[in-house]
Amino acid sequence: MYFSKMFLPTLREVPAEAEIISHKLMLRAGLIRKLASGIYSFLPLGLRVLKKIEQVVREEMDSAGAQELLMPALLPAESFRESGRWEVFGPEMFRLKDRNDREFCLGPTHEEIFTGTVKSSLRSYRSLPVILYQIQTKYRDEIRPRFGVMRSREFIMKDAYSFDRDEAGLDDSYMKMEKAYRKIFDRLGLDYKVVEADSGAMGGSGSQEFMVISEIGEDGIAYCEACGYGANEEKASCSPKNTIHSVGSMDESMIEKIHTPNIHTITELTEFLGCDAVKMAKTLIYKADGKLVAAMVRGDRELNEVKLKNVLECTELEMADAESVRSVTNAEVGFAGPVGLKIRIIADHEVAQGRNLIVGANETDHHLLNVNIGRDFDAEVHDIRFIAAGDACPCCGKSIILARGIEVGHIFKLGTKYSSALACNYSDEEGNERPMVMGSYGIGINRTMAAVIEQHHDENGIIWPMEIAPYHVIIVPVNVLDEKVMKIAEVMYQRLTDAGLEVILDDRNERAGVKFMDADLIGIPIRINVGRKAAEGIVEYKPRGGKEALDLTVEEAIEKIMSKGDGSSHSL
Repeated sequence: MYFSKMFLPTLREVPAEAEIISHKLMLRAGLIRKLASGIYSFLPLGLRVLKKIEQVVREEMDSAGAQELLMPALLPAESFRESGRWEVFGPEMFRLKDRNDREFCLGPTHEEIFTGTVKSSLRSYRSLPVILYQIQTKYRDEIRPRFGVMRSREFIMKDAYSFDRDEAGLDDSYMKMEKAYRKIFDRLGLDYKVVEADSGAMGGSGSQEFMVISEIGEDGIAYCEACGYGANEEKASCSPKNTIHSVGSMDESMIEKIHTPNIHTITELTEFLGCDAVKMAKTLIYKADGKLVAAMVRGDRELNEVKLKNVLECTELEMADAESVRSVTNAEVGFAGPVGLKIRIIADHEVAQGRNLIVGANETDHHLLNVNIGRDFDAEVHDIRFIAAGDACPCCGKSIILARGIEVGHIFKLGTKYSSALACNYSDEEGNERPMVMGSYGIGINRTMAAVIEQHHDENGIIWPMEIAPYHVIIVPVNVLDEKVMKIAEVMYQRLTDAGLEVILDDRNERAGVKFMDADLIGIPIRINVGRKAAEGIVEYKPRGGKEALDLTVEEAIEKIMSKGDGSSHSL
């Protein structure tokens, strides 16, 4: 492709709307343009990268035995009502009606639709297992679209679904998909962690996320370098064996009420009493499906609402309003405590292990000292806190490390949640009807592209891995008016193109510095500079990530490019 013919609207200035590196560079490099909040057009260069990522995904999915199809994006409400998710998705779902007043949505995901398709087509155990997938646009009305294509309202996803006879079959399909995902993200040159995750609205018995390590990641992850354990912050286990120490003396002292005027927070209380927050337990009042409950964690810990929601098995969980808090504690917000509380109490393991804790007194401007579970109040004990850096790994006991991650893939063991709800059954060897056992497997194509940029860039622009670069080579004739320079550039362009490589020839009559800046910005892996030594048959070979350019003959340069551009190398 000749640069002068390309539709490539690069930008010199960083757009004000862009907050993170990938968003800035995708706009500056002419990969995308914003149409509306959370809605982007992919321009030619960006689309080439997107299609290459799709191809990597497609090749590994096919290799794992999955079969590709394509479902509609406009979906009838009935399927989601059957599974119970029409209301669960809430305002995230784009809903509409046709001219006959029939309800539809723009597909946020496709579990129900795949399940219905398999239900109508496969009946015998002999037809199982089967794994089906598609690469298709999804729609979710995000409350706060941000970071460009990282969190958008319209996005491309590869979603796959496995159908098996039993849990053993699901385990096998799940492992095939996990292995395929590892191969995909390895080929894309990503530094990632596979972590345990909460299944959320997708349901099922277990799930794992593929998280790209990045400071701008929206999700916290906990992992152990010693044994390889990893989990999403929402899921990471803080069972009793995580606990570094119990708080307080094993001898239980008598309860004492103290006056704490205008002390509403743990920070204020620690300053007032001159003691550490580990000696305190905070009592938080929640509404779970409209019912008031109390949750307790140690004063220096943060309550994990996802864990609490799972313990309570509720659909809606929110902090109680001030009036509700007063109704159960007879005190203003900030003074709730477990002693005498007449609602269900869930206490974290560390609260149960602590002794002589400081808690709210259920009386405004008062707290209690020396409160102990079992003696002074009863509570159900569960893991309901966020894991912290330095906590013991639940698998090997070594220290946990916390990091930020970008979720690029998520795999779920759905079990029979959807097949039972939608009567997706098969007949076993004895002719008995049984629900198919399902798995669900997603990769966000757009955000994977952004994640690659987050990990592969420098101050000058993008550094694409060879496998997904929009073009493999850019040839830059320093002076397009020099016949010898242009002749070498065109000969190399033709030979490399004929060999199957994707090449840009920058034929613009621009200063060399401008051309070099554009080449670095758009991230082409190899740059060939044809300049002052062209008369001697010498060109400069410059890898995008390298600091030095090599002087090579034309033949040497072509040979070196061919060795890099055969698809076997992921970076230079």
